[in-house]
Formats: sequence, C-alpha cells, structure tokens
Amino acid sequence: MTSNAKPDNPLRLISPESEVYDLMRAPVTTAERVKRLQAEAKALAAEQVDQLEATLLSAAALAAEIANGGDAYAIGARELAARLSEELTAKAETLEAIMSRVNR
Repeated sequence: MTSNAKPDNPLRLISPESEVYDLMRAPVTTAERVKRLQAEAKALAAEQVDQLEATLLSAAALAAEIANGGDAYAIGARELAARLSEELTAKAETLEAIMSRVNR
C-alpha cells in the first residue's frame, strides 16, 4: 500500500455473497448462524489488518523523519531509523498484497 492510497477509514467493498442480515430475525439454521458469524469475524480481521498496515506506514514515516533529521539525532538512531523505514514500508506492502489476494 502506498501512503496515499487509502484514507484512514476506507469504505469496504462487500463481496457478492454478503447480504443484509435482519438482527431481529433468528437464524433459520445453526449452519446459517455459523456462516454469518464467520463472515463477521473475517470482516473484523480484515479491519484489524488494515489498522496494522496503517500503523506500520505511520511508523515508517516517523522513522524516515528521524533518519533524515540530521545531527540532532544520534548517528546510530538515524541508521536504525533508516533501516526501519524501509523494512516497515516493505512489511506494509506485503500485508496489502496478502489481503488483496485473499479478498479477490
């Protein structure tokens, strides 16, 4: 994911198998209830992964600022921050790729 690709609270596309569920209606079968709960858990998990990705990108941006901060920062801190910036950005991009494959 690029740092400007998604807003903090993106609208999520709903898969074709998703449906509106009437919470006042009891599930017809246990299997239907299980399916609905699994879909809800999957959606919540995807949201949490999105939050992790955003946090990694935010930390990468902060690390880049420190890496480029000049002599005000200790040289070891700047070097570590430079490595972290690259690694965290790569990890966030990996998460995005994984989630895009899962959500096809």
